[in-house]
Amino acid sequence: MDKMKQHILNPNKWIDEYADYLFNYTITRVNNHDTAKDLVQETFFAGLRAKDNFQGKASERTWLVSILKRKIIDHYRKINSAKGQAEVKLSFYTDGENEGNWIEERVPQSWDNEAEKSIENDELKDTLEKCIDNLPEKYAMVFRMKTIQQFETEEICKELDITSSNLWVMIHRARTQLRRCMEKNWFKN
Repeated sequence: MDKMKQHILNPNKWIDEYADYLFNYTITRVNNHDTAKDLVQETFFAGLRAKDNFQGKASERTWLVSILKRKIIDHYRKINSAKGQAEVKLSFYTDGENEGNWIEERVPQSWDNEAEKSIENDELKDTLEKCIDNLPEKYAMVFRMKTIQQFETEEICKELDITSSNLWVMIHRARTQLRRCMEKNWFKN
């Protein structure tokens, strides 16, 4: 008889034990400190309200992260509904070898100066964020959810009430626009 470990909640220790982890988890998904803090706070409040529903099958942290994921999705849904369901139609082109995971390129490992490397990474991140912020809001939302936050296609489609074909068209268009923006603002000659 293999009994599963029953986890218990201890809300008095949540802030000390999980606030930093949840904030770091959130900031990479919403890229705004104030929004991230608000979402973590909402997660703690929701956890307190739902503590009687906790069954002890998952760890306290896993349970809080699952609440936080819903809060993040709700955040993006709110943005989506505020912008409406209109989709901007843009022309796009494919560029063969230029298309792909260029966003995830890393700074060359052979650099000796860590300070320069850090500055370069910060500048690249700032430029990329500006380019993402310049995307149509729905494209930016879908791009962040799929590429940065790594939500499953099914989950994004369900939450945003779009088809998987529509999702991939938006991802492609977002990447195309990001590539153009990065070429213009980062890879200048």
